[in-house]
Amino acid sequence: MHYYRYSSAEVSCWYKYLLFSYNIIFWLAGVAFLAAGLWAWSEKGVLSDLTKVTGLHGLDPVVLVLMVGIVMFTLGFAGCVGALRENICLLKFFCGTIVFIFLLELAVAVLAFLFQDWVRDRVKEFFENNIKSYRDDIDLQNLIDSLQKINHCCGAQGPEDWDFNIYFNCSSESKSREKCGVPFSCCIPDPAQKVVNTQCGYDVRKKNKNQWDDQIFVKGCIVALEAWLPQNIYIVAGVFIAISLLQIFGIFLARTLISDIEAVKASNAF
Repeated sequence: MHYYRYSSAEVSCWYKYLLFSYNIIFWLAGVAFLAAGLWAWSEKGVLSDLTKVTGLHGLDPVVLVLMVGIVMFTLGFAGCVGALRENICLLKFFCGTIVFIFLLELAVAVLAFLFQDWVRDRVKEFFENNIKSYRDDIDLQNLIDSLQKINHCCGAQGPEDWDFNIYFNCSSESKSREKCGVPFSCCIPDPAQKVVNTQCGYDVRKKNKNQWDDQIFVKGCIVALEAWLPQNIYIVAGVFIAISLLQIFGIFLARTLISDIEAVKASNAF
């Protein structure tokens, strides 16, 4: 008498195509980030002269966009192909990278909480370096202007930080028309003006300090961000939890699909 064993192991189509749908969004977002970054670089002429990237002493926001795009594109591609082709190697790469990013986020959050003074010093140093390069890159300039306008602040610790920039420096050697001034984004907006006055910060730091607050924001952006964080802690926590849940969901889908594939392979080995 012959006995036949029928395997009940199978790959769940539900998990397979749910993981594919999850990753196609990541992949498309990665493509969008890469396209936006490359377009921005082409507009600035960086693609024809890559030395402009290394020549900038501050942060080029486009580099950050491209880095995020590369990570999302790579993970989305690995997840999509791994799910459709039931490729364990690609699925483990996707799952392992998501776990690494998740643990890295937790580590950064914990270390930032434990070493607040060190983080504050690094943020101050980072902001000052970018102030030096304010006129060197249009995207960095727009980023700093947006930060100062939204938070009603000026400089890292205050308006005096704009002495780090050669165009706004108050030294006698400076020949710039913006000497001893601040960018227009430091100016207190006038509701009556419909057109932005980009020269409103000229010569403002030549006046007595007690007159500055009539014309510009005197609070530093680090102080403004420190004040903003406790007031919006629930929003920050909500965003962090939402991102974490998305990552955990992706890890769960990948691990479940890997287990199904391994079970099917094990059953077929007999």
